[in-house]
Amino acid sequence: MFGIADIKIDIFSDPVCPWCLVGIKRLDNAMARLDTGAVISIVYHPFLLDANTPKEGEDVVEMLTRKYGRLPDDMWRRLQDEARSSGLVLDMGKQKTRYPSQRALALIEAAGEKGSQHQLASAISHACYIDGLNISDIDVLETLALAHGFERKEAAELLHSSEAITKVEQKAKWAAEMGVSGVPFFVFNNSFALSGAQPETVFDDALQKASLREPISD
Repeated sequence: MFGIADIKIDIFSDPVCPWCLVGIKRLDNAMARLDTGAVISIVYHPFLLDANTPKEGEDVVEMLTRKYGRLPDDMWRRLQDEARSSGLVLDMGKQKTRYPSQRALALIEAAGEKGSQHQLASAISHACYIDGLNISDIDVLETLALAHGFERKEAAELLHSSEAITKVEQKAKWAAEMGVSGVPFFVFNNSFALSGAQPETVFDDALQKASLREPISD
């Protein structure tokens, strides 16, 4: 008979990635349905879609048109439909600018010691795409940090730290070198992985698989 194992999920993501918002929402929905009694722990790892985004940000439509050779309207419609199917109302026209995410990623990294990584990462992504805020802005990030276990002085020091940004950039580079080529990317119990915003049934199956401990022979 199989036993119940605790589940560790490593998530590689970038808060400026809208598909990360959808994928993590689908994971959340699947976790809410899981009835095995498994305890789930989540650890976030930084990934940079573009390490060279200008400090002031860049126009999203211009950036995507340059990258894909066409306007993003069709891509956005599909993304919005996929988000809606998982209970997430997304208007991709609300966020006009792609901002650098190093500072936000540094904050998420530091939240690991506070047990609020998952909540903070979701809050930052929502701030970016639901509220249309500048998630490279120190005041925006400080407000989010204060709501997720940080003291004001602590958050301010971190958000002004060039060392924290360098650390995030190094970790993101390591992730790419290890083979993470796109996000969201999920690793379950250091055993198997899912790439992208997979259908919710795929997350259901992954959680069920991860929660089953191999039987011990008599």
